[in-house]
Amino acid sequence: MSLLVLALTSTSFAQKKKVEKANEEFDKYAYIDARKIYLKVVEEGYSSPQVYKNLADTYYFNGDYDEAATWYRKLIAAYPGDTEADYYYRAAQSYKSVGLYDEADEMMRTYAALGTGKLVVKNFLDDPEYLKNIAFGARGYELEEVSINIDSVSDFGPSFYGEKLVYSTARPQSEGSKIHEWNEQPFLDLFVADMDAAGMLSNPEPLPGDVNTAYHESNAAFSKDGRTMYFTRNNFTDGKKGKDKNKTIRLKLYKAIKSGDNFWTNVEELPFNSDNYSVAHPTLSLDGSKLYFASDMPGTLGMSDLWYVDLKEDGTYGEPMNLGPTINTEARESFPFISEENNLYFSSDGRSGLGGLDVFVTGLNEQGRHTGKIVNLGEPANSSQDDFGFVIKESKRLGYVSSNRSGTSGSVNDEIYRVQEQCMIEITGIVFDKDTEDLLPGSTVYLLDENNTPLDEMIVGSDARYRFTSQACETTYTVRATKDRYFPNEIQVVTPSKTATITVDIPLTIDDPCPPEDLGCRLKLKPIYFDFDRHNIRPDAEVELAKILSAMKEYPQLIIHIESHTDSRATKSYNESLSEKRAQSTLNWLVSNGIDRSRLTAKGYGESRLVNNCSDGVDCTEEEHQLNRRSMFIIKN
Repeated sequence: MSLLVLALTSTSFAQKKKVEKANEEFDKYAYIDARKIYLKVVEEGYSSPQVYKNLADTYYFNGDYDEAATWYRKLIAAYPGDTEADYYYRAAQSYKSVGLYDEADEMMRTYAALGTGKLVVKNFLDDPEYLKNIAFGARGYELEEVSINIDSVSDFGPSFYGEKLVYSTARPQSEGSKIHEWNEQPFLDLFVADMDAAGMLSNPEPLPGDVNTAYHESNAAFSKDGRTMYFTRNNFTDGKKGKDKNKTIRLKLYKAIKSGDNFWTNVEELPFNSDNYSVAHPTLSLDGSKLYFASDMPGTLGMSDLWYVDLKEDGTYGEPMNLGPTINTEARESFPFISEENNLYFSSDGRSGLGGLDVFVTGLNEQGRHTGKIVNLGEPANSSQDDFGFVIKESKRLGYVSSNRSGTSGSVNDEIYRVQEQCMIEITGIVFDKDTEDLLPGSTVYLLDENNTPLDEMIVGSDARYRFTSQACETTYTVRATKDRYFPNEIQVVTPSKTATITVDIPLTIDDPCPPEDLGCRLKLKPIYFDFDRHNIRPDAEVELAKILSAMKEYPQLIIHIESHTDSRATKSYNESLSEKRAQSTLNWLVSNGIDRSRLTAKGYGESRLVNNCSDGVDCTEEEHQLNRRSMFIIKN
C-alpha cells in the first residue's frame, strides 16, 4: 500500500510540474505549446479548474470555437463553483459558433445573473429575438474567397491603397521564417496586390520599403494622397523588442512616409503607444483629421475598445478619446474602418451576433461620433466564426472581409473574401384613406415593372403595410393599390443605385362617398342643424327629418342611431349635455310622428367630433361653427 501511495504522490507531483510549465507557456501567449502539455496531462487523468480554463482559452483565443466549446462545457460541468463569469461568456460565444444558440443563451443568462458585463448583458437582454433581427437586417452581399490566400497560413486585414490592396499575411518570405508561439505560424508581413475593377486580386508581393521586420506587421491605413501610412506592428523599433512587465510584446501603431513611387520609409512610432498596452488597427476619418484605432489602454471598458486621436496640422497628436459605451462593451471591439460614406464598420463580440466576432456598422457625424442604430451586417458578411477587417467602397459596392469561417477543428486560418454588394431594394409602405387617414387593411397591392407587367402582389394585414423585397436598383416600378369601394391608385418608383429601403405610402379615395351605414348621406339629407345654444328642432330641420321619417315608414326593419354634435364654444361638459338634449329632441320628433321608440337610439357627442378645425381658441365664422352643430343618422345592424 505504501508503494502505491508513493507512486500516486509521485505521479501527482509530476503532473503539477507539467501544469506549471504549461501555465508559463500560457502566460507568454504560447498557446500551442501550452495546449500540448494541457492535453497530455488531461489524457493522463489529471484535471483542475485552471487546466480546463486555460485549455479552453488556448482554443478560444485562436478562434477554434468548436474545441473551445468542448472544454468550456467540461469546465462548467466539473467545476461550476470555480467558473468565473467570463468563462460563461466565452462558452456562450463558442456555443453560438457551433450553432447551439439555445445553450449559448442559457450561458448568457448565467453570465447576466453573476452581475458582470453590464453593457454586454444589456445588448443581450434588449434583443431577445436577435437571430430573427439579424436575418431581417442582413445586407445583400455575395462572398468569394480571393486567389491570393495561402491555405496553410493566415491572410487578413485588407486595406485600400489606390488601385491596389494592402493586406497582412503569414506567407513565409524565406526558408526558416520565424514562427510565432501563439499559433505556430510565420510572423505577419504587409503585402500589396493588384486589384482590378471587379475586385479580383493578383501579383501579391511584400510591401516595398522598411515597414516589414522579423516580427508582426498588419492592418494599414493610407492618407488620401497616398503618401502617409499608419500600420500595426509588434513593439519593435530599431531592431529592439519592447516588453511589458509580464514580458509580453504588445502591439503599437507606427507611421511611414512614401519615398518615390512605392518605397515606404521613415518609420516612426506614434507617441500614445506604450509598452504596457496594445494600440492597433488604424483607420482615418474622411477628412484625415482623426485616426481611429483599437486599444486596451487605461480607460478601456473591456478587452479592447475603439478610440481616436486628432491629427493636428503641426504634425502632433491629440489625447486619445474613447468612443464610449454606445459603441464599446466589456468584450472586444476592434478593426474599425471608416468608409467613403462616413460609415464606421467594426467588429465586436460584445453585441448580439452569430458567433465569434461579427461585423457591425453605424453612421458617423461631422464630429466623428456615431449616429443612429448599430446594425449587424448579418449573413453572409458574418458567420458563426470570426469575421473582421471589413472594408468597402460603397460607390462600387465592392469590399473585402477577413474570416476564419472555412477552418475546421485544428485548422482555423484567417482568409480574405471579396465582398460584392448586390444592390437590393425594399419597397414598403401603408395603404390609407386619403380623407380620413385611416389605415385600409385588406387592400391589395401590386408591384409592376416598367411595362406594367405584374411582378408580385399581396393583401395587406391589420397594419395595412405592404413590403416587396429584393428588387433591382436603378429600375422603374409601379406600385398599385386597390380596395372595394375605393378608386385604385398607383405610384411610380425609380429605385436608387445602392441598397436601400424606399417608403411609398399609397392614399386611396373612396369611390362611394356615402358609408353604407350613413342614412343621411344616402338620402342626400342636408345636415340637421341647430341654433346656437338651442336644442329645439328648427323648421328647416323638419324638412330633412321628414325624409328620415318617410324612409323608416317605408322600411320598417330600419333601426337608426342618432348622433348629435355641438360646436366648440362653451365647456366640453356643457356641450356634451347640450348635444344629448339635441339627440333626444331629434329622437322625440320622430317618435311623435309615428316611429316606434324601440327602433331609435340617440347619443350626444358634444364637441368631440368636429368636422373642421374650429376647436377651442380658433377664430371661426358663425357659418363655420354652424357646420358642427348637427345630427346624423346611422343605420344599425
